[in-house]
Amino acid sequence: MMKKNDEMHVFIKAMLSRSRKLVILLILIIAGSVITSLIPPLVLEKAVNRLSNHQSVSFLHALSYFLFIVLADVLESLQNACITIFGQKMTHSIRSALCNKLSHLPAQYFHTHKAGEIESVFTNDGDTIDVLYSDGIVSMIADCFKLIAILIVIFTRSIGLGLLLAAVTPFLYLFTRWCQKKMNNAQLKNRRAIARVNSHVPETIRCIRMIHGFHAQKYMEDTYDAYIQESYQATDQGNIIDSIYSPVILITQAAVTAVMMIFAARGHTFRAFFGLSVGSAVAMIAYVGKIFSPLENIGMEIQNIQAASAAIQHIRAFLQEPEWNPSKTEPVHDDAIHFDHVTFGYEPSEPVLRNLSFAIQSGENVTFAGRTGAGKSTIFRLLTGLYAPDQGNISLAGHCPVGLTPQERRKIYGLVTQQFNAVPGTVRDQITLYNAYTEEEIEEALTLSDLKDVIASLPQGLDTPMNEKLFSKGQLQLLAIARTVVSHPSILLLDEVTASLDAETEARVINALRASSKGRTVISISHRLSQSIGTTRIIEIKESIPV
Repeated sequence: MMKKNDEMHVFIKAMLSRSRKLVILLILIIAGSVITSLIPPLVLEKAVNRLSNHQSVSFLHALSYFLFIVLADVLESLQNACITIFGQKMTHSIRSALCNKLSHLPAQYFHTHKAGEIESVFTNDGDTIDVLYSDGIVSMIADCFKLIAILIVIFTRSIGLGLLLAAVTPFLYLFTRWCQKKMNNAQLKNRRAIARVNSHVPETIRCIRMIHGFHAQKYMEDTYDAYIQESYQATDQGNIIDSIYSPVILITQAAVTAVMMIFAARGHTFRAFFGLSVGSAVAMIAYVGKIFSPLENIGMEIQNIQAASAAIQHIRAFLQEPEWNPSKTEPVHDDAIHFDHVTFGYEPSEPVLRNLSFAIQSGENVTFAGRTGAGKSTIFRLLTGLYAPDQGNISLAGHCPVGLTPQERRKIYGLVTQQFNAVPGTVRDQITLYNAYTEEEIEEALTLSDLKDVIASLPQGLDTPMNEKLFSKGQLQLLAIARTVVSHPSILLLDEVTASLDAETEARVINALRASSKGRTVISISHRLSQSIGTTRIIEIKESIPV
């Protein structure tokens, strides 16, 4: 199921090492549950034999039978509880690994993978992993031990019944393997369909205006229906296999019991071979019921494991994605920004920028101009270190952008975009992004962004829980400016900040930007905005080549 040295194996091994006491307790409880489940039929056998011989059964004997049943049930409940806790710990470990991996992936990964597919790994596949350990692997191990223990007891009590079960078990195993393969194929199809659905829904919501504009509602509905139908057919196939498996097990159980009783009734020789007295017949019937119950459970657990195997493949593939590990260069004493013969494309075969070179001196206010798709936003992504150039070099105030840590980035540049992205927490957290800033630094940022009066009007000021409904669109842009300037960056990057604002709100935002840009290098993508805050130079990006 897992390669020995893949990342998922490493995280699971680390979790087992941290939870040794739980693992040992689980092993002891499983062993106790298996042993105590074998005792009640033996006690019942003695009681029935005494009654068949017209002997009385003592109160202590009868009480011990019920006490062993209670003890077996208590241990089985404890076993299920420990398995559940164990499964949750395993799931927590794997989800922690997924979150850690997510923070180390390159921006290119999110460009080539849909958000719904990534979300499906964390939600649907993560939930399936919980089922894998809670109702899959560990439960199946416990049931296998119980099955082996029952077979050992049966062989010691009745050779004939043991041989009969030994003859039946291989066929049941082959039947189980057939069901296993069919269910695995069904689960893989279902997982693929669910991933497509999870990707289709947010894509539809995001593009709803375009869909209405091009009258593509029917196409989107048909596409969604096709994915749902694919998931339904795969689920239905798995349910059919499951509905076949349980009746076959139950019919086989009844047939084995019937054969045992028929042969035992044919004479002393057969009765001796099957080792049946009245009491042992009752005990063997109980054991036959017990042996097929684990087999039936194993079938269900195999289904859970097969369902999880598809999820494991998705999780392993996610964990094996190459991480963002750019080469770092030593910083130099240069406050300028340099693009030196930079070529870059989101797809290597389709470059967006070709042999681009320019230099921006400290304190300049520069605007990038050009048609849509010329690469203006791509330049910002390269400046912020989200991508590394395919060819050429980039220097941002003497640093290689891709080699900067998050803390270093906030000190060197601040980025303001059209969209404000809130983080969980208070209004203060929207500005600090959980970093430690003094009250004076926060007050200065609020003053520059013209937000002091707005914050003062909130119920709890800066400590008010964040809700975007508390702010207008323009105020959210001012909040983004405060977030940017609180760390005193030397460079401001403004990406169409006022594109979707009305004239009055735009004027307020421009005033805040004008105050915030003093003493800083400013690079913007908006000719009108840059003129308002004092442009010194325009760099035109035309056909991916600056002119």
